Amino acid sequence: MIKTFLIFLNLSIILSASEQIVLVVSENFNSPTAYLECYEGSKLVLKKTKVNIGKKGLGWGLGEQNLTYTKNEPLKYEGDKKAPIGVFKLSSIYGYASNSNFKMPYLHASKNLICVDDSNSSFYNQIITAHGDEKSFEHMRRKDKLYELGIVVEHNTMALPQRGSCIFLHVQKSLGSPTSGCTSMSLEKMQQISSWLDSTKKPILIQIPKSSASEIKKLYPKLENSQLLQEN
Repeated sequence: MIKTFLIFLNLSIILSASEQIVLVVSENFNSPTAYLECYEGSKLVLKKTKVNIGKKGLGWGLGEQNLTYTKNEPLKYEGDKKAPIGVFKLSSIYGYASNSNFKMPYLHASKNLICVDDSNSSFYNQIITAHGDEKSFEHMRRKDKLYELGIVVEHNTMALPQRGSCIFLHVQKSLGSPTSGCTSMSLEKMQQISSWLDSTKKPILIQIPKSSASEIKKLYPKLENSQLLQEN
């Protein structure tokens, strides 16, 4: 009982320190779509909007603190086409533009910038300048517009092998098109969120299935009026 209390206390501290929250809630573990709201404190700053998540739904990820889950629920693994469930820091913004006026650290997605998804690499789950000997990675500057603007989600920061890498919020391929494990939306929504985020306000992503709604409301009462967290 004491251990459970401390887990909830620790996560409450993390959430309380975070003034900006991007909340993503899916109807269940298998849906490739979800809904998003943005909050600053208890103030709703971006109303409910539909977003795309993993082609195979959600799996429990590795974030600031794992939420309560059961053994029969899926975990997030490399290449499983599931988006991660959990509470994650949003650390930086990246894009095709050479510079920006964002209130977050910014990475210019040059042709040499990559994210390593090889679990055996010492650079696993890191965005780096290509050395030329990487075995498996994805280019951060693509020929399409998916990474024209994106936000880095701090999932699996310990780089545990095969537990998933290169998780972002980014521009959708098309309306309703699921992802390989990220969360995507229109360029307009990405621009709104990116312009709003401020690193001094410790922004986080809370991404969950609807079944975790009551737990999130207990851990962060300022979200109690969220339309996405209503259980009925």
